[in-house]
Amino acid sequence: MKKIAVITGANRGLGLALTEALAQRGYKVLMAMRNPDKAQKTLNGLMMKGFDVVPMKLDVSQEKSINDFVETIKREYGFVDVLVNNAGILIDSEDGGNASVFKTKAATLQKSFATNTMGPFLLTQKIFPLMKQEGYGRIVNVSSSMAQLSEKQNASAAYRISKTALNMVTTLFASEVQGEDICVNSVSPGWVRTDMGGPNADRSVEQGIKGILWAATLPKGGPNGGFFRDGEPLGW
Repeated sequence: MKKIAVITGANRGLGLALTEALAQRGYKVLMAMRNPDKAQKTLNGLMMKGFDVVPMKLDVSQEKSINDFVETIKREYGFVDVLVNNAGILIDSEDGGNASVFKTKAATLQKSFATNTMGPFLLTQKIFPLMKQEGYGRIVNVSSSMAQLSEKQNASAAYRISKTALNMVTTLFASEVQGEDICVNSVSPGWVRTDMGGPNADRSVEQGIKGILWAATLPKGGPNGGFFRDGEPLGW
């Protein structure tokens, strides 16, 4: 039986590249995205390559959308092997470029938390039992070095705070793994040339997904509750 992977934000950038990488390894990939209809050309291209991919509607900032998404998975598949919480937003520029923390608006924090923290929290909360019942699971939260408390940080406060909170989500769920072959980890892809990272970023998408793919396919006994880049530990 094929392993099933759920990838959020799977229609472009890191999510799309990771979809291809896991599909090449024989996974059925449930591609979660807000607007599947707008991604039809991309989906057709993946299917022409023979990849087993299924587009599914999901807005991680909306709890009802998450509930509907998971209920569909329960009804149609019954289990999930891999969850990659990849969907994320960086909207601090709406408060004026690299604005000072004193200029960060409440609305920017709320929107950032809804997508970057609450969405992964709720989705993991609802999918975790589907893994636990099978005794296997790999959960990857796509975080950022901008979340590191061990490094001096400035600007983009909403993004940084929401990703730091996501790292706590990782440690909390990792602590719930008791004797099961389930690993929950945070991964920083680095500064990647995507729509979010921009054209001047120093890493390619292929380099960016390397550590995510590693965490999504860990062997039994792999690390649990860590923060990594390219398979190497990062300081919290």
